[in-house]
Amino acid sequence: MEQSFAIIEDYLMVRMPKEVDHHETAALSKKADEYLMNDKVFNIVFDLEDTKLMDRSGIGIIVGRYRKVECFGGKVIAINCNRQIRKILDLSGLHKYIEIMN
Repeated sequence: MEQSFAIIEDYLMVRMPKEVDHHETAALSKKADEYLMNDKVFNIVFDLEDTKLMDRSGIGIIVGRYRKVECFGGKVIAINCNRQIRKILDLSGLHKYIEIMN
């Protein structure tokens, strides 16, 4: 698993792997949820700098974490998106719910 996790104040930083597909998503979701539950984190930052490929399961990871934190007033931020990943996030409609920073 290439992703890494870090807690900074009340933010969970998730450095996403090069390919975010159905092979990676189950473990990634489980680990992120552990941090959300055990460390009382209210916001998540997905760092997509290394990500070159993301399918619908990658979108599902972001949507699933959004649903978990938004009920506590938390937010989800995507950073360092290349043009292709930004287009995927825009076409999926995620830009309406999460903050996207480049």
